[in-house]
This record gives sequence, structure tokens and C-alpha cells, in this order.
Amino acid sequence: MIHKIFHSLAHHFVSRWVILLKDITLLAMAMIAAYLLRFNFSLSDGLVSQMWFHLVVSTGMALVSFLIFKPYAGIIRHTSLEDVIRLGKSMLLLGFILFVLNMTNAVFGKGRFPALPHSILIIYLITGLFMLLTTRMIIKVLFSSFSHSGIPRRNVLIYGAGKAGLTTLSVINADKDSGYKVIGFLDHNLLMQGKVMQGVTVYSPSIVDEAFLDRFKVKDVIFSVQNVSPEEKRELIADLISQAAVVVREIPPASSWINGELSLKQLNKVRIEDLLQRAPIRLDMIHVLEEIRDKIILVTGAAGSIGSEISRQLCNLHPSRIILLDQAETPLYDLQQELLKAFPAMSARFEFVVGDTSNLETIERLFRLYRPQMVYHAAAYKHVPLMESNPFEAVRVNIFGTRIVADAALRYRVAKFVMVSTDKAVNPTNVMGASKRTAEIYIQSLNLRPGNKTAFITTRFGNVLGSNGSVIPLFERQIASGGPVTVTHPDIIRYFMTIPEACQLVLEAGVMGMGGEIFLFDMGKPIKINDLALQMIRLSGLKPGKDINVIYTGLRPGEKLFEELLSSGENNLPTHHPKITIAQVCHYPPEEVDAMFLDLQDSFNTYDRVEVVAQLKRIVPEFRSNNSEYQSLDKPA
Repeated sequence: MIHKIFHSLAHHFVSRWVILLKDITLLAMAMIAAYLLRFNFSLSDGLVSQMWFHLVVSTGMALVSFLIFKPYAGIIRHTSLEDVIRLGKSMLLLGFILFVLNMTNAVFGKGRFPALPHSILIIYLITGLFMLLTTRMIIKVLFSSFSHSGIPRRNVLIYGAGKAGLTTLSVINADKDSGYKVIGFLDHNLLMQGKVMQGVTVYSPSIVDEAFLDRFKVKDVIFSVQNVSPEEKRELIADLISQAAVVVREIPPASSWINGELSLKQLNKVRIEDLLQRAPIRLDMIHVLEEIRDKIILVTGAAGSIGSEISRQLCNLHPSRIILLDQAETPLYDLQQELLKAFPAMSARFEFVVGDTSNLETIERLFRLYRPQMVYHAAAYKHVPLMESNPFEAVRVNIFGTRIVADAALRYRVAKFVMVSTDKAVNPTNVMGASKRTAEIYIQSLNLRPGNKTAFITTRFGNVLGSNGSVIPLFERQIASGGPVTVTHPDIIRYFMTIPEACQLVLEAGVMGMGGEIFLFDMGKPIKINDLALQMIRLSGLKPGKDINVIYTGLRPGEKLFEELLSSGENNLPTHHPKITIAQVCHYPPEEVDAMFLDLQDSFNTYDRVEVVAQLKRIVPEFRSNNSEYQSLDKPA
């Protein structure tokens, strides 16, 4: 019943003038109390008359003082240190005014008015301040205890006892419908550990284990540390979840708080992608802007993970027109709606084209109609197991589709052609990787064609976080459905980078490249997929092996334990950016490449997928199948 009363009052606020009247009334009572205390509750008629005089004067002066500092302007249930300071200033000013009036009366008034004894003044100020603070605290405590909706609250820990952590605590305490109850801080500062801040104890993160969480019935930790690098954040959270399964949420950077104030609606679960991110690599976007501005740009595979992000970044670089090509109608429609909403000023510059890069007529018509000056070729089939069982499609799209678009760029004298490749093209063990390496070979050969005016450039990088069909969304679905989480091999590792980083590389390559280069990106350290799965389970507040099992299914056809960015016969050269290098690869003469592609076309026309794969192995001698039906085509090493 009490909960319901206070919850119903939680959204109603008393007028500031009512609060002022309450404060002045309390001060009047304090004056009466001061007289009673000073004279042992025995007042003569003369003292009563004197008390009433001082009561009127002090009330008038209190009104003046309070109108100056406005301690009544806040909401009592949310009384803060600032409110207490304003109240203290008001009382100090009131005491000073009464003291000055007393001295003025004694010196200039010749005692015409009854003097206010200093003892009563002191008792009055102390008693008045006590009553004002006590009433505020009682109201604050009552609302704190009874104003929530009655919905059970989750015990949480706040990681970081600094300013942001204290702000998080204050916001949670102020919102009784937040669903959270803070039972402790976690902080590495030894001087803070063991201390109590705003009624909450500070603990060392090292003591957080399953027993600690069970003891306090904690399932959530709110990460409130600001101004840390992605590496530091990753290490802090990784250390935490390595000891116990807990859902980690985080507050956003202070710069993104709504109107400068933190809102609990901005709390988000920390995703594994957040922990894998590195400090962003800064590229020279000024030169990219100069290169793209007022150009006609074509993006193939525009609705895919990489193509769509390239398109978004291009919208900030002021091209005269962007042609967005993809054969997937619905994803292209979704991209259209997103870009039109995000960049309304660009609406007249967009051209959304549904079409297949392997369709010669579609590509010819597109180039003839729009005359693009730069091409970003991101269209490709990328799923290793699917392409292993569908080699015709890998060849048709990844190789012949690339050839059709690149040949059109050559004919129409496009300034730059930038192809998105993959680390799976290095020492490929699957059809998909071999098809991308074959496309690389063809792209590089075009730079050597007589009369060529186009710079053909390749970018090569590893897995991107959050891309369609990547392992992280798969793990998320498996965890959400109760498991098990499937890992192909306990020792498999992969490189990861963010989609924006990958796309910045592609854009930078379009500026930096002169033709014939394969640009490599510093991918950082590879991640063990098994560790990734365990971290994702713990981040969901679940325990590996108890709540969610991890099972090993064996390497899929064409899959290998680790990816490489350079083959054994390749070296790399530095560029002006320390995080970008150029792979030194073998360049094939155009006539030799043409012969390879004639043979590949002949194999393609046989409708024999084994023959198609065999021809890929002739073009890419380092292509040796792994865990695949095509292993029989490999000659003994």
C-alpha cells in the first residue's frame, strides 16, 4: 500500500512556493525552539513578547535570504550536495543579517528594540539548519524506499568509482523504476578499495568471482570508466568476465549524454564486437575527400556489409553521383531507405541499380549511361563452405563478374578501380579464396594492358566485425536459443577489424594507389575463436559448460586453422601510413592471364565442378584444398 502511494506521487512535484512556505515555517519553529531551549522552557511574559518580535524579524530576513539563494527551487526527493550548499549559504546569510541588525540596534538604535541574544541566534541557526536538512533527508529516504513500482530490482555493480561511476549511481538512485539496485563499486585504485561512497562499498575487481556474485546475487556490471582506450577497456572487461559470468553494460561517453545528463536509456550491453575493437586507425581523409569530391562513383555489392559502409562514407565526401549496384533487391531497398533518410541533401545524387555484375549487358548499359569515374568493387560471394559446394557460382561472380566490371572500367577509362579482396586469397585452401586470388591476378594484369588509363588496385584484409554471416551473429543466435555454441576447432584463429576501418582502407587505397598494388592492413593480433565463444557466453551472464555448452564440429570443407595476409613467396613494402603496406606479388603478363581465363571458361562450360576447381588450381598453384572433396586434385607436396 505504501509503495503504491509513493509510486503515485513519484510523478507529481510540489510547487517551489509551497516548499518555501514549509522552510519559513520550520525556521519560525526553530526560533521558538531556540527561546525554549535557552530559557529551559520557562518564558516570562516579557520574553514571550521579545520572542514574537524576533520571530517576525527573523522570518522576514529568512524570506530575503532564501529568495536570494533559492534553496527551495530543487525537488526535495532529489536533494543533492548542491542543494545542501545553497541551503547552507542561505542560513549563513540569514545569520549575518540578524547579527548586523543586532549590532546596528545596539550602536545606532540605543537599544530601542529588544536585542537578540547571541546564544539564541546560534541555537536558532543550528536548530533551523538541522530541521531543514532533516525534513529533506526524511522525504528523500521515504521516496527512495517506497517510490519504486514494486518490480524486483537486479543487484548490480558499477565498474569505476570515479566521477562517471558516481553519476551512474545517482541516476540509478533517482530513477526507482530503473530495475537496478547498486550494491557496490569495482575500482583498481587501492586507496578507494574498502571505502564507502554514497553508502556503497568499493571493492577490488580481483575479488569478483562466482562465489562473490552468488553471495550478492549480482548478474550485471555497469562499466562506467571513461577516457580509456579500446585496448584498456577490452583488458578490464576481459579480466572481469574471465573470473565470472556476468552481463556487462556500459554508459556512453559523456560527450553523447542527452543535454549533458546521463540517461539510463543509454545503457547498452557490451557486445563482443566492442571488446575486439582496437584504437581506431586514423587515415588521411582530407586527401580522400579531394579525390572523391564531384566525382561519379560506382559501388558494386553496395548492399553488402562492406559495400554499404563504403556507400555511407562516400556520402560524406560530396561526390556528384553515387551508383549503388547490387543483385539483392531487398537489402538494396533497405540501403536506399537508410541513405535517403540519413543524407536527404544527397537524394538527387543517388542511383540504386538492381543488377548482377556477371551480366555483361547490365554492366555495359550501366557504364554507358552513368560513365563512372571511380569504381569500388565489393560484389562477391564470400561464404567458404557454400562456395566449396558451389564452385560454378564462385567462378561466375567472383572471377567472371570481376572481369566484366573491370573490363568495362578499362574501356570507359575509369580513373581508379579498387577491388575488395580477402586474406583467404593467400595460400588458399578453398574455392572462395582461390576465386578471389584469381580475380586479384586478373585485376593486376590489366595495369599492364597497352593503352590502359585506369589504376587497378586491390585491398586485402581479414574478417570484419558485424558483417553478414560472420561467426559472431551465429554465436549470438546459438546463445539466445540456449546453445550449444559450435566451434569448428579449438585452435582456430582469425583476424578481425571493424567495418568502418576496412572501408576507410578501401577509400584510402583509391587515393594512394597508382595501379597494380595489393594493399594490406595491419590487422593486429589474431583472435582465438574458442576464446571468443567463451567470452560471448560469459557476457550474456551465462556459464560455459553449465548454462551453455561449447562443442567442436570439426573444420568445414575448405577451412583452415589460421589466415595469412602474405603467401610464402610474398614480401611487403611500407607506405606513408605505418598501418598500411603493399604486398609484393607475382605479376602475370596479360597474354598469359588471357590464356588462363580461356581455359577457365572452357572448364566452366563443361559443367564439371571438379574440372573447374582443377583449373583454379592451375591458375593458383598454391591453392591446396583442406578438408575438401577436391584434395585428390592436389599433387603431393
